Amino acid sequence: MTDNMSKEQRRKNMQAIRSQSKLENRVSRELWNRGVRFRKNDKSLFGKPDISIKKYKLVIFIDSCFWHACELHGNRPKSNQEYWDKKLSRNKQRDIEIIEYYNQKGWHLKRIWEHEIKENLKLTVDNLVLFIQQAKKSQ
Repeated sequence: MTDNMSKEQRRKNMQAIRSQSKLENRVSRELWNRGVRFRKNDKSLFGKPDISIKKYKLVIFIDSCFWHACELHGNRPKSNQEYWDKKLSRNKQRDIEIIEYYNQKGWHLKRIWEHEIKENLKLTVDNLVLFIQQAKKSQ
C-alpha cells in the first residue's frame, strides 16, 4: 500500500512531532506537585532521559507505545514497512544500549510505557515516587 500523503506533507507531519509528549508533561507535573525536583530531557546524560535526578543517579524514560514498539499496543505502519521495521528495531536496540549503560554505571533506571500512564496516572506516579524514595535511601 502506498503512502496517502505527498513527501512534503509527510515531512511536515513528522516535523510536528515534539520531543516532549503530553504524557511526559502530565507525569512531570504530577511529580513536581508532589515535591519531587528533577530535570527534564537533560542533554548531558546519555539517551536524554525524560526525567533525571543526578544527585541520586536516577533516570526515568517514558516510552511511547508506537516509537518503542510496545508488544501490547505498538502498531506497524502499513506503508513503507521496510523503513519502519528498521526504524522501530533501531529504537528498541537503542533502549537496550541505554539500559546497559546506566546499569554499568550504577544508576537507578525506570522505564514507563505510555499505556501505563493512560490506564492509571495516579498509580504510575505513586510508583515513580516510591522508586525515587528508594533511590534516595540507597545513596
